[in-house]
Amino acid sequence: MNSGQRLSTNDVLLYFRDFERDSFVRGDRYLKRILRPIYHRFKRGPKVSGFSVWYQLLAKALKQAGYNVHLNDYALARKNPTHPVGLVGYPHLLDVWSLPNPAVLGPALFDHPLQAPTLMQRPSHKFYLLTCQWMFDMFSPVYGDRCGLWYAGMDLRQWPIVDKLDRPTDVLIYDKVRWQRERYEPEMIQPIQRLLDQQGLRWRTIRYGRYDHQEYRTALEQSRSMIFLCEHETQGMAYQEALTSNVPVLAWDNGYWLDPQRPKFNAQPIPATSVPYFSPECGQKFHGIEDFPEKFEAFWKGRDTYRPRDYVERELSMQGSADAFMKYYRQAAEK
Repeated sequence: MNSGQRLSTNDVLLYFRDFERDSFVRGDRYLKRILRPIYHRFKRGPKVSGFSVWYQLLAKALKQAGYNVHLNDYALARKNPTHPVGLVGYPHLLDVWSLPNPAVLGPALFDHPLQAPTLMQRPSHKFYLLTCQWMFDMFSPVYGDRCGLWYAGMDLRQWPIVDKLDRPTDVLIYDKVRWQRERYEPEMIQPIQRLLDQQGLRWRTIRYGRYDHQEYRTALEQSRSMIFLCEHETQGMAYQEALTSNVPVLAWDNGYWLDPQRPKFNAQPIPATSVPYFSPECGQKFHGIEDFPEKFEAFWKGRDTYRPRDYVERELSMQGSADAFMKYYRQAAEK
């Protein structure tokens, strides 16, 4: 690529920096860059961060929409200082970014706006993108009208539908309970499994961080429904991949942000959800183990009436994802 080229309104500059840290001695993160591909060759595949997935899906959506997407070309941004850029990834990306280009920040970066309360006061920072409404509501009191909404689109071509009658698993339990497992294991997860056993249903559990993506795809192809267990999600790619596969979801939705770091920023509970993109077409939600039996009974009776893939096609399309990003990207150049 000629990094001195002049850019048009059809050119999009995206920059991503993944998380790296030294593990044992100073500077060993550089050695890990060399050894990581060798390690993953003997494992089930590289571990991909959620931020990286957002970055990849954003680039894919923009390319499918017909934009010229330039990835991590710093020289090109430097040669075109008035052209907007998109900065995606972990906060340390901003530590090494010194160019004056008008910038759309996110998705990703910070968990709470008080981690960087003056971030949007910088002249070049035009918009900060959040991937769901509850995050938008948490950031907007600090960042104001600089906040914008964006979602990662789902590519229906990558998730073909398998006839439900041919699926040997009645219920796939997706276990992403991250905190207080010593409480939720006996109080919620095990009782759910016992109830499924009592009803004679065939179920299996996939636990977050302990599978590769192909294993999950296969599990979805073999499952008639999903129980999704997670404290909260900022988008929730895993359950949305289930919806895209036309697998209805019964989601644990406790209603609050349960991240242990929350008390550092807010004394009061922060409203949140585990399924930020959801409708009655997709399935149902339950609050806790106390209402699970009733909710599951209704969910299982209606399992063949849900149309989650229709919801995804309408609300989480790749074109819609590209349009949402470009709305702010274009405004950044004018703001």
